[in-house]
Amino acid sequence: QVQLVESGGGSVQAGGSLRLSCLGSGYTDNTYCRAWFRQAPGKEREGVAQIDAYGRPSYGDSAKGRFTVSQDSGKNTLYLQMNSLKPEDTAMYYCATNRGVFCYIPISPTNFAYWGKGTQVIVAS
Repeated sequence: QVQLVESGGGSVQAGGSLRLSCLGSGYTDNTYCRAWFRQAPGKEREGVAQIDAYGRPSYGDSAKGRFTVSQDSGKNTLYLQMNSLKPEDTAMYYCATNRGVFCYIPISPTNFAYWGKGTQVIVAS
């Protein structure tokens, strides 16, 4: 059973940066698609970024040009570097993963079986 634990959330001023981490356990090999989602109060869960087993990333529209997803397979850790943060980036951020070498596009919650409990990001104006 794969388990995921996010960290790195917090409060930051608009224009600032944060780096989120997601430590996974229970992986049987490296053939997983790993992703970040976010959900603001009253809104649907939104796909932010994902990365496949070959290290190829893809991004949701809100993340393009500002966020970077990466992974350290040896450490079973997924990262999300967030720069130029805006108040509208305020949300609970979740990591997710599913077996498979490739990731499906678009980044949809229905493509992922394993989820962390989230880490809160607050961006003040």
